Amino acid sequence: MFQNRLLMLALVCTGSIAVWGIVDTEGLAQLANKVVAAQFESRGWFIMLTASFMLLVAIVLACSSDGRIRLGNDDDRPEFPTISWLTMLFAAGMGVGLLFYASAEPLTHYGFFEGKNAREAANSALFITNFHWGLHAWAIYAMTGLVIAYFSFRKGLPTLVGAPIPAVLGSNSVTRSIGWICNLLAIVAIAIGLSGSVAMGVFQVQQGVNVLAGWQESGLTVSLAIFVVLCISFTLPLLVDLGKGMALLSNVAMGIAVLLLLFVLLTGPTNYLMGVTVQSIGEYFASVIPHGFRTYTFLDGEVSDWFQGWTLNYMVWWLAWAPFVGVFIARISRGRTIREFLVGVILVPTAFSMLWFGVFGGIGFFGVLQTDLPLMETLNTDIDAVTFFVLQQLPLSSLTTLLVVVAAFLFVVTSVVSAAFVLAIFSTNGNLEPSTKVKLS
Repeated sequence: MFQNRLLMLALVCTGSIAVWGIVDTEGLAQLANKVVAAQFESRGWFIMLTASFMLLVAIVLACSSDGRIRLGNDDDRPEFPTISWLTMLFAAGMGVGLLFYASAEPLTHYGFFEGKNAREAANSALFITNFHWGLHAWAIYAMTGLVIAYFSFRKGLPTLVGAPIPAVLGSNSVTRSIGWICNLLAIVAIAIGLSGSVAMGVFQVQQGVNVLAGWQESGLTVSLAIFVVLCISFTLPLLVDLGKGMALLSNVAMGIAVLLLLFVLLTGPTNYLMGVTVQSIGEYFASVIPHGFRTYTFLDGEVSDWFQGWTLNYMVWWLAWAPFVGVFIARISRGRTIREFLVGVILVPTAFSMLWFGVFGGIGFFGVLQTDLPLMETLNTDIDAVTFFVLQQLPLSSLTTLLVVVAAFLFVVTSVVSAAFVLAIFSTNGNLEPSTKVKLS
């Protein structure tokens, strides 16, 4: 009964927000902007401190003797092969965002830092991009998932965000209510966060369709058609278990992403791109920990607005997605040690993201600094088109554009599938193997 009330209230909350957004889009957007701005102005320091604290705790845990503790019984072993495990957690956690922002985000920050020397601006832009998608982001996911996995697999608690609270603080009406509220907020955050990711994916796929079809732009009809196909597509993987559905889609999507990365690296200015990537790795690891405590308190309004609009926005986005991604990562990580879990969830995706932005960001900077390509104009006109514009400068652009469309589509599908799986876990009070009927409903 307690769980049914949770789901009903979550449905009412998310449904109300959805209806409000349809009836009064501008009003909802204004309110959301005001609330977010108020939080950023008064709690920006807390957001950065939280993300940095989670990263530091993860480092200490991974290096300590506790890193040998297994998430499950001592004789448990991982359910999924390491490659499938990594591709699934990456696809659930970020996926389509890398395709969307591949060259666009580094170039956006470059435009903000243009007052510096051009090459210093490019260096700063790539560092901040890596910071947004690197260790701090994945530490948020990892620590959330680790807490849930530990209490679920070692202590036998339901796989729910709020379950550890009464276990640690003592089970009483107050702590159980706090846990219940946490579960409610997690479901609402999953629904709202997923809608943003799906919208991003739809627009990315639509832009690719426009490029392939030779259209300048396409309207709402194409957007709706893509959305309908997505809805049909994500039902199929939910009919089978994770190893046959989600794992297969994630492996294919990540395989395409790796092929795109290698293609751009080898057909583009390889020496330049490798130089950019190696330098960005050094710059990142030299400054990432101190930068996690930067709040830009003493700088002017323009810098403060940029910091809030990008860095704080990203950190809050990862925190909002943490209940969904954390529960999903916990679900697929039984049998792994804490050290293996933290290294796999934090270091491996960060390393891939740095390679990705080093290559795609680097080729964007090459176009701006070396060949005078109108990339900044494309960025200012249509941010969705930047990745495709970059690929059009290389051989086989029609094929690579098609691959981006397919990868974006698959990444959106994997996000929806993993979210549906997590919501099914919530609706069955932490059951790790919810029925197909529950997953589809």
